[in-house]
Amino acid sequence: MVCALGAAVCFGTATVLQAVAARAAAGPDDASGVDAALFLRAVRQWRYLAGLGLDAVGFVLQIIALRHVPIYAVGAALAASLAVTAVVAARLLRVRLSRLEWGAVGVVCAGLLMLGLASGEEGSGTGSLALAWGLLAVVGLVLLVGAAAGRLPDRSRALVLGLAAGTGFGVVEVAVRLVDSVSVRELRNPALYALLLGGAAAFLLLTSALQRGSVTAATAGLVLGETIGPAAVGVAWLGDRTREGLAWLAVTGFAVAVAGSLALSRFGEPTES
Repeated sequence: MVCALGAAVCFGTATVLQAVAARAAAGPDDASGVDAALFLRAVRQWRYLAGLGLDAVGFVLQIIALRHVPIYAVGAALAASLAVTAVVAARLLRVRLSRLEWGAVGVVCAGLLMLGLASGEEGSGTGSLALAWGLLAVVGLVLLVGAAAGRLPDRSRALVLGLAAGTGFGVVEVAVRLVDSVSVRELRNPALYALLLGGAAAFLLLTSALQRGSVTAATAGLVLGETIGPAAVGVAWLGDRTREGLAWLAVTGFAVAVAGSLALSRFGEPTES
């Protein structure tokens, strides 16, 4: 859990840096859902590169966490990166957090505490080849949805892109559990390619989501995409369980952490000056 929380700190801080860089790199005619040109412009800025560095550290911590605790616990901890985003944005961008937003930060922390107390060890299930191929198919669907999102209005586009990006990150969470090691044998494992392509697609779509439309809608979609689906897969197919008799506490903690994160997703909504 310490690694999962460390990953949340890295991802939350990176989001602030990348959002600033993505908006600075935006062109007047940018409206595409999957915008590789926007990514290439954003990556020239030091803030975006610093964000990528933090993302890399967070990804390593995420992998360590996924090897020791259930996916639902890691997913909720990563959703809590929104609390980090709010606090860091308030510090760097000099935005004041309201009492409601501070309350949401406290709610997220309470949910994570409940999850930490109730979580058991990671499940012993290794998944199936069908599940691995299914993850790869989901990545393809994520890219198709991202491309189609370019035709939507700004707010709807941000929500769809955020949800698609969250789904891509969710694919990464599950795929990590299906890849034993980096070896010649694993090169034939579709889960390895789902992990790599899912992460790349998620970064691309999240950059586009943060650049145009509502940050609130994008981050809400991101939270939903990277928590609920992977948690269900972990329990149903990979054997993730809770400590004996504490399933109710884990469910409550998960719901509380995600609800607090969704409440925080409205932080950072652009306001008219």
